[in-house]
Amino acid sequence: MDAFTTDRRLGQHTWVLVGTHDGRYPSGNSVLVRGADASVLVDPSTAVAAARGAFLDGVARPVDQIVLTHVHEDHVAGVHLFPDASVSAHADDVLGIRSLDGLMAIYGMEPAAEAAFRRTIVDDFTYVARPDATSFVDGHVIDLGGVTIRVVHLPGHTRGHCGLLIEPDGVLVLGDIDLTAFGPYYGDAWSDLDAFADSLARVRELDARWYVTFHHRGVIEGRDELLPLLDAFAGVIDDREERMVEVLATAPCTLDDLVGHRFVYRPHVQLPFVDTVERRSATMSLRRLIGAGRVTEPTPGIYTAV
Repeated sequence: MDAFTTDRRLGQHTWVLVGTHDGRYPSGNSVLVRGADASVLVDPSTAVAAARGAFLDGVARPVDQIVLTHVHEDHVAGVHLFPDASVSAHADDVLGIRSLDGLMAIYGMEPAAEAAFRRTIVDDFTYVARPDATSFVDGHVIDLGGVTIRVVHLPGHTRGHCGLLIEPDGVLVLGDIDLTAFGPYYGDAWSDLDAFADSLARVRELDARWYVTFHHRGVIEGRDELLPLLDAFAGVIDDREERMVEVLATAPCTLDDLVGHRFVYRPHVQLPFVDTVERRSATMSLRRLIGAGRVTEPTPGIYTAV
């Protein structure tokens, strides 16, 4: 486990607890928001877990509420440190923090991979279920006294993935719309590529002074800096699908053939869930490409470029 390397203040009420290597997985960039009446910790990371608290300038700060942009292992690693804090997530994801079975349903892994990953979630990500967790929906506002957090539903990565707009500081927490070179991840059972694309379009319309990603990019200042990063991130979807069309233009392929071509992960990545992620991602891209008239299925299960 790592510890966060520094804290960065954005406005009067908001601090980013920056994880190791700018929050590169499995680390992450958590956000602490403090109002006159209460404080919120967004996505307590492995760095928070390793530090055993939310620290500012070396001093542990109280946390009254934990708010999750979505429920994945790296976003809940520090929840267990705050048993007296309330926990909330979007209604479509909240089952993942209420029980480990609920979290595994979000992933939808094959049985062989699931057994090993259950142990990883508990041992490496210190997962502790919170059956008392409450839910929110798009537009919900959390009032901390002089500062508010508004929920912006941005599904695709998971069904309940959300952004959080913190005012008056003008901070938009983007969660795993993380603007990495890897691109959007939509390989879980509860992922949706079309919803992800719609969410990226919605982010373009959200004006903020600061944007915070959970991984890698960290803090982005202003829309002028955000938009090229957002375009490049969204462009990874197009790049994957263009490569798929190029392969199908060479020879007809089954879905298993396409999985073997690795449009999401590089060939050297050997993890038990990779084929499942590739299969789900390719299935969604095929549906989009068929709808766009660029790919056809002349024989059931056989795909070719038009």
